[in-house]
Amino acid sequence: MTATDTHLVVEAIWRIESSQLIAGLARMVRDVGLAEELAQDAFLAALETWPATGIPEKPGAWLMATAKRRAIDSLRRSKRFEIREAEVARGIEERYYAANLDAAIDDHVGDDLLSLIFTACHPVLPIEARVALTLRLLGGLTVDEIARAYLVPEPTIAQRIVRAKRGLTDAKVPFEVPRGADLTARLPSVLEVIYLIFNEGYSATAGDDWLRPALCEDALRLGRVLVGLVPKEPEAHGLVALMEIQASRTRARVGPGGEPVLLLDQDRARWDRLLIRRGLAALERAERLGGAHRPYTLQAAIAACHARAVTAADTDWHRIAALYGVLIEAAPSPIVELNRAVAVGMAFGPGDGLKIVDSLREEPSLQRYPYLASVRGDLLRKLGRHMEARAEFERAAALTQNTRERDLLLRRAASVEG
Repeated sequence: MTATDTHLVVEAIWRIESSQLIAGLARMVRDVGLAEELAQDAFLAALETWPATGIPEKPGAWLMATAKRRAIDSLRRSKRFEIREAEVARGIEERYYAANLDAAIDDHVGDDLLSLIFTACHPVLPIEARVALTLRLLGGLTVDEIARAYLVPEPTIAQRIVRAKRGLTDAKVPFEVPRGADLTARLPSVLEVIYLIFNEGYSATAGDDWLRPALCEDALRLGRVLVGLVPKEPEAHGLVALMEIQASRTRARVGPGGEPVLLLDQDRARWDRLLIRRGLAALERAERLGGAHRPYTLQAAIAACHARAVTAADTDWHRIAALYGVLIEAAPSPIVELNRAVAVGMAFGPGDGLKIVDSLREEPSLQRYPYLASVRGDLLRKLGRHMEARAEFERAAALTQNTRERDLLLRRAASVEG
């Protein structure tokens, strides 16, 4: 195997092993930043060693053993751990020399990963820092990859990650799984971060691509890991259900030239039936666990209405409007109300939908939200108010930062004129 081949293998192993490696190390050294540095050192050692020795049979175990040795050295040098040096180092050495190294590594994997998720998504951090740190520690993405995914300069992402680690240290956030009421209180932050990552992949806010499937895949993987770690939390299942069903439409959401294809225009034969089945099963679990009136489960139930409709004309818009009515009670927000307006317009007529939209026109948080103008434009078009509709589509196009979406909105404006 050439050095290049080995480098590619190491990169692939980093994607697979890094989150568990960092999580295990963070439990030992009680510092997420230091744990990441130790993990990176172990991978650098692999890049130096494996071209000559070959890929070990159990690369995860090799990396953990290497990182543990470096952790011992780091702990002995660090004044921060001076008081606990003997105790912690002895514990690491005992585990390192355990007869069954793999068992020692795997013993805490579930709790360690859950601790890492809850630490990276801690509410003490700004939301953009939580997203960047989660993708870095749990997604295995490089700083450059995160920057490209979000169309943000690389130094900005690097700063966010550095500040996030410092913020966790300064706030003395414990590396542990919160329990009971604390877990329940912190879970929304974790779910929010995962769904924000998914949404950026599903409908990119800026740039030349309508979709960024890799971000959707990262979010889905994180969601699936989370439900495996907290199997009795209905909203974790609800979020996974929502993402699975939405991800099922990926192939149909983009035309041959990369242009967006809106939901009602999509070829439903291209929807991924496996993802839909998985999503519906996750939705059933969420509802069975008592989450039927919780926000992510309600959104998944709305997505399921679309997934079950063989054609766009078969969509049960009355049920969708009713579900949005429940959702607005569970999680009131202007965006939920705007989505309810769409459903009401489809179920009861564009005039009823427009009344809701017009009640939102002065909402400060929606002043630069392109979807408000595009929804209003669509309702006005259906009512035959063509000049107003065209102006709204043009306004929406001016507000969006995504070139694909802008082109779509300008085409809609032109079609109204015609």
